[in-house]
Amino acid sequence: MEEEKDAFYVVRKGDVVGIYKSLKDCQNQAGSSVCNPSVSVFKGYGLPKEAEEYLVSHGLKNASYTISASDVKVDLFGSLVACPYQQPASSMVNSGVEDPSKRRFPDMALSSASSFSPHKHFKADSCSQTRVISSTSRCTLEFDGASKGNPGLSGAGAVLRAEDGSVLYRLQEGVGIATNNVAEYRAVILGLKYALEKGYKHISVKGDSKLVCCQIQGTWKTKNQNMADLCQMAKQLKEKFTSFEINHVLREFNAEADVQANRAINLRDGQVEVESSH
Repeated sequence: MEEEKDAFYVVRKGDVVGIYKSLKDCQNQAGSSVCNPSVSVFKGYGLPKEAEEYLVSHGLKNASYTISASDVKVDLFGSLVACPYQQPASSMVNSGVEDPSKRRFPDMALSSASSFSPHKHFKADSCSQTRVISSTSRCTLEFDGASKGNPGLSGAGAVLRAEDGSVLYRLQEGVGIATNNVAEYRAVILGLKYALEKGYKHISVKGDSKLVCCQIQGTWKTKNQNMADLCQMAKQLKEKFTSFEINHVLREFNAEADVQANRAINLRDGQVEVESSH
């Protein structure tokens, strides 16, 4: 039991590596995407002190971490073994696709983190367009919308992060009287426009709205004309990036964008405020 208490999980999802202290946390996050890049899960015991210090030096701390695979050093995590993984049924999207909870990862024996191939980019699935890219032009966008009344006074919030997870910009935009879905769309559009304005060509988008994520990916249809117009605007911005992916995440993993959205409620419709962290 002492050994299990010391266990940790290394998750390779597309070109991002996550480190989790419990299998439940690992499954909740790795399985929450609408369209997952390929995922591999490994298990280790006793996270080396060097690894913990390395992650903290990249601005990552506490129980869970995420870091770009290109930043992972060989042998960083010590000995790892492949860990069978099941996607939680609660994270499935009713879009007619195969039940991912029935898929398991192949068993692979690994003697060290060097076999983990941190610099090898795994093939992503058809709805992700991640490529080997320059870290200087890549960012992550977290978005969220808030509406007091639905419809009611609304705000859009977005957070742009660097590859190491550090915050680059916090964005807020007043949306006026609108529904939560409209505020969510305004948030992702706000973030995409600002990322392009700042010269980013490669972007990974995360939000807790399944509707927005699925509609932008084209797996869900838009029935309302207003929503269709907003979706089309987001897709036009999407095409301006060299690489683009969008994933649904659980609400608890989108807290920073939620804060910005709620602050934006107090802004007038169309008013944008930007907070830079550098």
